[in-house]
Amino acid sequence: MKIINDFNKVFFIFFSILPLSIVVGPSVSLLNILILVLMYFYVFFYKNHYKILKNSNVLKFLFLIYLYLILNSILSINHEISLTRNLGFIRLILLFITINYFFSLYQNNLKILSFWSIVITIFVLDVYLERFTGTNMFGWGAQEINGIPQPNGSRVVSFFKDEPIAGAYLNGFIFLILGYLISKIKKEEKLKIIFTIILIAIFYFSVVITGERSNSIKATFGIILFFGLLDFVKTRYKILLFTAFVGAVIFVISSSNYLKNRYFGQIYSQTFLSSDSNFFQDNIYLKLYKSGLNVFKNYPFFGVGNKNYRIESCKDKKDIIKYDYQCTTHPHQTYIEFLAEHGIVGTLILLSIFFFLIFKNLKIIILSKNYIQLGCFINLLINFTPLLPSGSFFSDFNITLFFINFSLMYALNKKTNIFFVEKKN
Repeated sequence: MKIINDFNKVFFIFFSILPLSIVVGPSVSLLNILILVLMYFYVFFYKNHYKILKNSNVLKFLFLIYLYLILNSILSINHEISLTRNLGFIRLILLFITINYFFSLYQNNLKILSFWSIVITIFVLDVYLERFTGTNMFGWGAQEINGIPQPNGSRVVSFFKDEPIAGAYLNGFIFLILGYLISKIKKEEKLKIIFTIILIAIFYFSVVITGERSNSIKATFGIILFFGLLDFVKTRYKILLFTAFVGAVIFVISSSNYLKNRYFGQIYSQTFLSSDSNFFQDNIYLKLYKSGLNVFKNYPFFGVGNKNYRIESCKDKKDIIKYDYQCTTHPHQTYIEFLAEHGIVGTLILLSIFFFLIFKNLKIIILSKNYIQLGCFINLLINFTPLLPSGSFFSDFNITLFFINFSLMYALNKKTNIFFVEKKN
């Protein structure tokens, strides 16, 4: 029992700092995950969890993805590059098991989310600070440093310093944190609704003011769905509040020249003030999408291999011109990335398994009124928003955020946690 208690204490510390480790960088978050996984390995052999790994249907599907990724490496145009990314997917499966085990031990482990709430709240406040003052609490985010123009313009970077991914980071946590904070509110219905609206507004607009259009649209879809599925808010209030929500969004964006130009001006000028031919020829994202689809056309069945898009799209100039490629790391759209790097076969395998595992417990989540699980579900769902630009799905940053939500969606309910389900069976 002492071993389990020690595990719980140490795990509590390292899992609590996981959001911070992601901000520091991929190497630190990877080290953090490896420490968590290695700690569970000790418990695995100590308590002989082999039966759970053997019998869990969820784990069978996750290992099926892993086996497919190994096959993808073999079929890729550059085996070494693909293999380094695909082999590392095992850490995420082990993280999933570890998180499920940890939250099967004690209910008070939810206190971790209290610490996460503080971290994300500080991040949110820092985003507001940078938007209104031009720099965050560390002085980062200025449009110019020592007279040198910064590449991200007026987009808020917050603690990421020189990467415009603050909105993506917030989307990775705000929904589950909203679910956690709402579940902690023990007020009468009207007060609970008021607190919920305030929390949603604070978190949602922190994404909008980053200036990241794609992540703001995803956050919009997510907030509407999240609010729509809350059981303690009556339908007539939802309609009224939705109308007020639309008005608030327009007001906030219109109150900032940068945001107004970012969300309305640039889109309007590119779409309506340019001829159709120029718009479709000059829009950078359409060029990237077209390039990704051209890679897919050349490798339709199994794609070029995970992380190999850059190899194919950046080869000699003759092929770039011939196939109308855009030399970049990925085509900046999840579905097109899947098609280009995994082909139609790999895309069907990945999407069918991910969607099945995401949706299979939706009824349980809704009936259980587990708002944290609901927040995680919504985060996973908006990751697959069609058409919108996105980061590379399997990059360390994106896949880590994805699997944190995926793991918690299963772990935080006795009816879905793989350890409780296995004991029940």
